Amino acid sequence: CFECHAMTEVCEERPGDGPATHIYRRIRGSDLAWTRMGWTCYPKLLPGLVDYAKLAEAFRETPFALPALNIQPEGDLTLVRLPTYFEVKWPTKGFEPNEIDTLDPAKWFGMHIQVQPVLKSVTYSLGDGRVLGPTASLGGPYPSGDIVAAYEGAGVVETRADVIYKGYVAIDDSEWIEIPGEVALSGTPTNLTIKTATNRLYLSYGG
Repeated sequence: CFECHAMTEVCEERPGDGPATHIYRRIRGSDLAWTRMGWTCYPKLLPGLVDYAKLAEAFRETPFALPALNIQPEGDLTLVRLPTYFEVKWPTKGFEPNEIDTLDPAKWFGMHIQVQPVLKSVTYSLGDGRVLGPTASLGGPYPSGDIVAAYEGAGVVETRADVIYKGYVAIDDSEWIEIPGEVALSGTPTNLTIKTATNRLYLSYGG
């Protein structure tokens, strides 16, 4: 058949014995419909050698980038009742959202396996008991940022951005397949100092 021929050709230039086989998933014991996850050129090996449990474990062991916060006004200093803008920043160390980690082929039967973290949500802890989110927004600087808060009292608070990652895997250049489960990470804390501004009136005498 045409589809059989096409699925065989897909794997001719890729590792694996083929033919390309669609992968479907359904939660065991449920009545939900089967969900198409992607395809593989290892139709005989994938179920036994690269199962979802192993992929989920590899995903959890990925050295993720821990989010930090950039806060405006700059200098981690703001004033009471002044709009304060929060923005997520990723360090150079670790894998940030959409950055691809390649697993050691020796541990995966010679297969080329890539894992990609994808950001699901961010929750901003403002340090005074308030949180913003969960949201998909990474915030931004003044005046375009959409993660904004004002503080009512002076002091020092510990702010933080916590993230939840979803994971996707590609095996020998296959489509990206969603990995079951999520990874929740606490971001690097940033201390924010809130000060009180005092207004004063001055008389100006003209010359």
